[in-house]
Amino acid sequence: MASCNKGVIFAQTFEHCAMTPIPSFNSYIEKSVISNWDHDALTDYKGATLQFHDVARKIEKLHIIFENSGVVPGDKIALCGRNSNHWAVTFLAVLTYGAVAVPIQHEFTPEQIYNIVNHSDSKLLFVGDVVAPTIEPDNMPDIEGLVYLPDFSLMMSRSEKLSYAREHLNEIFGKKFPKFFRKEHVSYYKEKSPEELALINYTSGTTGFSKGVMIPYRALWGNLDYVLEELGKHVKSGSNIVSILPMAHMYGLMVEFLYGFVNGNHLFFLTRLPSPSLIAEAFAEVKPSLIVAVPMIIEKIVRKKVFPIMQTNRMRLLLSMPVVGKRIKAKVCEMVYEVFGGKAYEVITGGAALNQEVEAFLVDIGFPITVGYGTTETAPLITFTNKDKFLPGSCGMAVKHMEIRVDSSDQENVPGEVLSRGLNTMLGYYKNEEATREVLDADGWYHTGDLGTISADGHLYIRGRKKNMLLGSNGQNVYPEEIEDKLNSMAMVGESLIVQKGERLVGLVHPDYDEAKAMGFSDEDLNNIMEQNRQQLNSQLPPFCKISEIRLHEEEFVKTPKKSIKRYLYREID
Repeated sequence: MASCNKGVIFAQTFEHCAMTPIPSFNSYIEKSVISNWDHDALTDYKGATLQFHDVARKIEKLHIIFENSGVVPGDKIALCGRNSNHWAVTFLAVLTYGAVAVPIQHEFTPEQIYNIVNHSDSKLLFVGDVVAPTIEPDNMPDIEGLVYLPDFSLMMSRSEKLSYAREHLNEIFGKKFPKFFRKEHVSYYKEKSPEELALINYTSGTTGFSKGVMIPYRALWGNLDYVLEELGKHVKSGSNIVSILPMAHMYGLMVEFLYGFVNGNHLFFLTRLPSPSLIAEAFAEVKPSLIVAVPMIIEKIVRKKVFPIMQTNRMRLLLSMPVVGKRIKAKVCEMVYEVFGGKAYEVITGGAALNQEVEAFLVDIGFPITVGYGTTETAPLITFTNKDKFLPGSCGMAVKHMEIRVDSSDQENVPGEVLSRGLNTMLGYYKNEEATREVLDADGWYHTGDLGTISADGHLYIRGRKKNMLLGSNGQNVYPEEIEDKLNSMAMVGESLIVQKGERLVGLVHPDYDEAKAMGFSDEDLNNIMEQNRQQLNSQLPPFCKISEIRLHEEEFVKTPKKSIKRYLYREID
């Protein structure tokens, strides 16, 4: 650790980063393909399975399409679709050819997709079955081809070379490999410099404006090197992982997909909307060795499948008995563990804060839960600790190759903006130097926009987003996320949002309508319950944080792909 005029810097090995030899990231993909040649690699849940040699063959065919259609290393190739075998294959093919991948969230509107494809200068666009019918090629005048992910057919081509390459693909492949395609044929593009651009990931954001984050190969390697070291010894090659998070988002792309593929795991893609019931079904069948999720998924599974059992009078009585209670907790932990498949080394949540009630329950029963923190701009990891070192409320310590500090006069007690620096940091925003300068300072610190504190031993605690912070009537800072966390644990609350109206704080609540229907509650009943919630909530809050009213919000709040509420849509309330 080194001293700093803004407090103590917490790091693992960043001081040695300048001397850290960084191997080719694509060499890890190449090695995994060759080492696991005859093992299962990718499965569309309830669908087809590809072994590593199948993945290699499909990568080679895509390379032929790229090469024969004039794509050169450095060209941008966009892909937009739900998680699937072919999405994964396409992404790997783009990187191992030396092109720049542009993953696009499939939840984006057609207009957003057009803007990203055009802004990124993408030469090709691969689209999934849900996205394909919504896309009009005329709105993307510079792409040379539109490829359908499910079968790699051409939906549109503006290039004779591309059309010829796709039409004669098997013929070209056969001539190139007349005596079968074997592992010794696998040889992938090796980046010329760790600073070379690997992908541009457009942030979904909660402000409505999407920026293209330029991720270099060193950032991918910095994350991968740490995760392989931290999880590789616990999550064995050949074991299963269920891919829940969208691979177009850095969290799912790195910690589930790229780590899992390089580690030799068998990845299962849900391929459709990952509802809690579908996820629970997949966990029971696949029995994953590692679970990576956003808090909403964990919370819904626990609230729907576990809490109803725990909240019976008999269970509460048993848990209150010291000797019996310990054994009951062990049994409960075993039951919850089975809900998640029964084989996970740990459950990692990130992307948002885990509800304190749910977190406290899981910690109390000894469940292997842990929380990480990161951003798209750090590809994504900034802090993490494995379950054995997890502290409730914290999101870990600085990961290998990174350092953190809080811009505060007293970073243990006074929240300040979280700053990070290291190998995982982006190059900047594509074609947006002004936005880059706003978040990357002259000393290389990335300004996250998150507010937090750091304990004496280096554990980071996030308080909320800097831009979300509200100013109370007496000038005190109000962190809406902390109020929402308490409100979300109250009766009949599905999800909530705290907004400001003048000097008053108002709670918007989307009730748990399924439970309300089962209980026969009317809107009047719900309003009465919310008023009781408001009074109970206010009794737990300081005067400047008290809520003046709670309003029912009939629709679920609109969210980003990582399930953060798009707050900017709800700022102007009547």
